[in-house]
Amino acid sequence: MESPDWFVMVNPAAGRGTDLAARTRAALDRWQVTGTIAESTTAGHVDDLVGEAIEVGHRRFVAVGGDGTVNLVVNGLLSRHWDEPPTLGILPAGTGCDFVRVFGIPQDVEHAARHLQGSETYRSDAGVLEGAWGSRFFINIAQAGIGAASARTADRLAWLRGLRYQTAFWLNLPTFPRTEVRVAAGRRSYEGEALSVIFANGQFFGNGMNIAPRATVVSGQIDAQVISARKSQAPLLMRQAARGLHLAHEAVHRLRGPEFSIETNDPWPVEADGEYLGMTPLRGRILPAAIDIKI
Repeated sequence: MESPDWFVMVNPAAGRGTDLAARTRAALDRWQVTGTIAESTTAGHVDDLVGEAIEVGHRRFVAVGGDGTVNLVVNGLLSRHWDEPPTLGILPAGTGCDFVRVFGIPQDVEHAARHLQGSETYRSDAGVLEGAWGSRFFINIAQAGIGAASARTADRLAWLRGLRYQTAFWLNLPTFPRTEVRVAAGRRSYEGEALSVIFANGQFFGNGMNIAPRATVVSGQIDAQVISARKSQAPLLMRQAARGLHLAHEAVHRLRGPEFSIETNDPWPVEADGEYLGMTPLRGRILPAAIDIKI
């Protein structure tokens, strides 16, 4: 029998010293939302929780945490067969969740929980990346290059909160190697030196940076950007990208298509939704209408 309740997975590490599960329960009660709460500690644990919840009839799930937590839950859901897409609610916590910014969902558990009321959802694409790590789903943005290296560094700078990604970028910039890349998306391709390559389903990353202002989660296509900027051009590009004004820059090359790939002369790190995966090369594709986002 299908359960009408939410199955809520909380990343306790996102509580920043608070009892996030207790805060989540209080928020659900405040907005009269019924749900079963479970704390998730590792990727394997999240996958187990998803499997157990499905067995007892759950079809509606909530991720409580940042983009990394959402990624783990998305992988648990999309690695299984569904006759109809599952529903995912998101309650941002910790460093926040950039994916939900396009839906206007608040960046705190207490106010975001209101969006679990009612039945309104938005059917969203997702993506899948294939590389030496196997296959990995993502919902927001994947990167290769300095952006991925910065995401790894940012994990060690949690105490900087909203400034951690930008700080990590400047720490990596002096030593990160530009290299020759071969990027393809749909019928278009790019070959040449680059500093970063972005594969966007959503629009925002890095704590609100509008990196892909023309991306939509219903297009059935990846919105790819090859950043061929010299390091001296990085300060201007970063300022422009924060507001989504960088696409006209001569060093930004935009490609779109349902399938995409990257090869690099020198191995580059790869991340998806803030989670480090491994090194290039990679191939990927968009999964149209893969999941219903509760809005």
